[in-house]
Amino acid sequence: MRKIIILGFIFSLGFLLRFYHLGSNPPSLYWDEASLGYNTYTISTALRDEHGEYLPLARFIAFGDYKPPGYIYATVPFILIFGVNEFAVRLPSMLAGALMVIVTYFLVKELFKNDILAYLSSFFLAVSPWSIHMSRAAFEANLAAFFNLLAIYLFIVGTRKKWIIIFSFISFVLSFYTFNANRIIAPILLLLLILLYRHDLRRNAKWFIFSLLFSAVLIFPSLSYLSTRESRLRYQEVTIFNNLEPIELANTRIATDGGNIFAKLIHNRRLIFFTDYLKHYFDNFTGRFLFTHGDVNPRLSVQDMGQLYMWDLPFLLIGLYLLVKQRTRSSVLIFSWMLIAPIPAGTARETPHALRILSILPTFQIVIACGVYQTVLWLKQRFSLRSVRILLFLLSFLLSINLFYYLHIYHVHFPIKWSGEWQYGYKEMVNYVSRVEGSYDQIFVTTALGRPYIYFAFYNKYPLDKFLKEEEAQRDWFGFWEVRRLGKIIFGGVGSSAYGKILVVAKPGKLSSEYRLLKVIKNLSGNDVFWIGEKT
Repeated sequence: MRKIIILGFIFSLGFLLRFYHLGSNPPSLYWDEASLGYNTYTISTALRDEHGEYLPLARFIAFGDYKPPGYIYATVPFILIFGVNEFAVRLPSMLAGALMVIVTYFLVKELFKNDILAYLSSFFLAVSPWSIHMSRAAFEANLAAFFNLLAIYLFIVGTRKKWIIIFSFISFVLSFYTFNANRIIAPILLLLLILLYRHDLRRNAKWFIFSLLFSAVLIFPSLSYLSTRESRLRYQEVTIFNNLEPIELANTRIATDGGNIFAKLIHNRRLIFFTDYLKHYFDNFTGRFLFTHGDVNPRLSVQDMGQLYMWDLPFLLIGLYLLVKQRTRSSVLIFSWMLIAPIPAGTARETPHALRILSILPTFQIVIACGVYQTVLWLKQRFSLRSVRILLFLLSFLLSINLFYYLHIYHVHFPIKWSGEWQYGYKEMVNYVSRVEGSYDQIFVTTALGRPYIYFAFYNKYPLDKFLKEEEAQRDWFGFWEVRRLGKIIFGGVGSSAYGKILVVAKPGKLSSEYRLLKVIKNLSGNDVFWIGEKT
């Protein structure tokens, strides 16, 4: 009973930190959240995505960024129960973050056979600013991180309970279908687990082979898509390997050195690309990213602190030292997992990136827990019980201060300072335009802030048949879909063919003098986002 109470408290704390004001902070939906929400709505009402495709399995076209289907299908029951709103769209991510707290406990207990270490790991994840932050928005990576964690836990359990292993493979497949990075992370981690537990798997060969074949069947629908140009669009957009500078640098150095074989060897562009990759890979382990500043993208970090707490640093170093020194199968798994998760992120131009490496959780928290646990044991052997209690009090005090500071920044300052990064103002603009729409012949909405159509579709709960009938869309050179019109609402500037009574939604300062200003939409910082005016 005592164990259940402790674990229940840790889970409740983790749940509350992720659930509190979920629908209102972050302060609004950014583009991808709105896209996930609207495609979930069309699937739940018409069994088709916004482009009219019937129950897509390999991908959702969406903006032309070809989203994996996992998060959208996971959101369907919540849209049906709670309606089309911010809360429902974010709920799968929140639940994934909260459930990771529980699974972490059972994983650590399975690996190290130590209840205290399991409690510590679970608790540190529950209060982790990295996990809390990512669990409060509709991030596909967070749901994939949960499936990744669950898959590893079930695999280890499956080495003892034979039939469980099939659910491990299914969880890996679900992570594969939920976030692009996990299409690389999942098979590498699975291979690692097979190598580490190969002797156990020999006693479980039939279930292992069956699970492997069953997973291949589940992944089969995606194979034809993965070989297409569309599947490479997102990768080509973000990858460092599309950068021509290393090639130009290599050619310049080769020419300077006379163009001989030795010059071509030492200045090979592949070596330069590999060096560039290593830099981007190790960016994800820098102190600035982990402990002081966090991700530079305000949607992925509060900016005032790192992805981890400052007090985590000494215990992370102690824990890493102990894991490397032990060299047990469990320590090899945790350490290798930590190194594998950033592999796909290393190919991206934007590094470090808290979202793309999210499946690294909860390795940091497990290592920190090992550091804390072993430090306390060491102190108990050398100092009085009173000294150890003082240390534990100080640690608890520092953690409480760090947690309070993060929560204060996140709930008080973050939504105000960074509301613009969350496209705040679109909902308010859509609601206003929808109220007065009947009074105008044409409505022009600026595209300067990007993809306004998805907000009209989401907040107005556009029925799919009406959406497909009224939209005018085309693909740009990069393959992204651009919706130019929804009925009388035209996305772009006022053209020469405009007629009748016109309503214009413009950027601040861009409303022509011939239009009468009706409404100003501001963000939470008090800055103007939209000017709405009319011309009769």
